[in-house]
Amino acid sequence: MNEQARRRTPKPYRRPKKDPVRILAFEALRAVDERDAYANLVLPPLLKKAREQGDFDARDAALATELVYGTLRRQGTYDAIIAGCIDRPLREVDPPVLDVLALGAHQLLGTRIPTHAAVSASVELARVVLGDGRAKFVNAVLRKISQDDLDTWVERVAPPYDDDAEDHLAVVHSHPRWVVSALWDSLGGGRAGIEDLLEADNERPEVTLVARPGRSTKDELLAAVGEESGLPGRWSPYAVRMAEGGEPGALEAVREGRAGVQDEGSQLVAIALADAPLEGSDERWLDACAGPGGKAALLAALAAQRGASLLA
Repeated sequence: MNEQARRRTPKPYRRPKKDPVRILAFEALRAVDERDAYANLVLPPLLKKAREQGDFDARDAALATELVYGTLRRQGTYDAIIAGCIDRPLREVDPPVLDVLALGAHQLLGTRIPTHAAVSASVELARVVLGDGRAKFVNAVLRKISQDDLDTWVERVAPPYDDDAEDHLAVVHSHPRWVVSALWDSLGGGRAGIEDLLEADNERPEVTLVARPGRSTKDELLAAVGEESGLPGRWSPYAVRMAEGGEPGALEAVREGRAGVQDEGSQLVAIALADAPLEGSDERWLDACAGPGGKAALLAALAAQRGASLLA
C-alpha cells in the first residue's frame, strides 16, 4: 500500500475506556448542578456503591474525593479560564460539557497529575458521557488550558484590581462576587485582610467526625481511625479529626449513624444551643430550620441524655 492510500485508510474505531473514578466524579458534579445537591451528601453514597461493586480501593476514593471537592472549590476560577478558551459565552455551553471541562481544568491546574494524563483521561471521560463529537471540543479546550499554569491563567483572565476590586477577587479566589462583597463589608479594612480570608476559605479542610453522645465516644472514633491519623478536635469535646484523610463511611460508627462527618463549627453551634439557659421544663426541643440534619442529629443525642426529645 502506497503512502497516499495509507493516509486515506480510516483508523479502526476504538471504544472509549471507562474510568470509574472520573465517571463517579462527573456524576457527583451533575447532581450538584442539576439538583442543587450537597456534595458532601451526594459523594459518600456513590463511593459506597463503587466499593460494594469492587471498582474502588482507598486510593481511588481519595482521588474521586479530590476531583469533586477540588473542582467545586475552584469552579469560579476554572469557569473564567474556560471562558477565555472558547469563542462563545459560557452560558451557551451545555452544563455536562462544562463539568467535564472543569474536572479536566482541575486536574491540569490544581493537581500533580501529568498534563498528558489529565487531558487523555478527560477526553476519554467525555467520549463516555458526552459522545465522540463533543469529546473533540473538550480535547481542544483542555489543550489550550494546558499551555499555562494556574497563576498565569488567573493573571490573564481576572480583571485588574484597580478597575473592579470585587470582580478581581471573585475570579482569583473563586468566590461569587456577592460573597466577596458581603465578607468584605463584614470584615472591613483593606485588601490584605479580605485576601487572607478568601485564601483561608479555599484551603482543603480536614475531615472531622462527631461522636454523638450516648451513641458513640471520641475514644471509639480515635481507635477506629488509628493513632497515626486520628486527632482530638481543637474545640468540640465530641470531635475527632482525620488528619491523614480517609473514607469516613468505612468506619462502623459512621455506617451505623452513631457518629457522623461534621466540622467543629457546626458542632459548637449545637453545643451552644443545648447549653443556653432556659425557663420551665427541659423536655421538648424544636429545630425549626434543619437542613441535611447534622446539627439536628447532635442536638437529638444531647437531648436524649437529658431525657428530652427533639423535633426537627
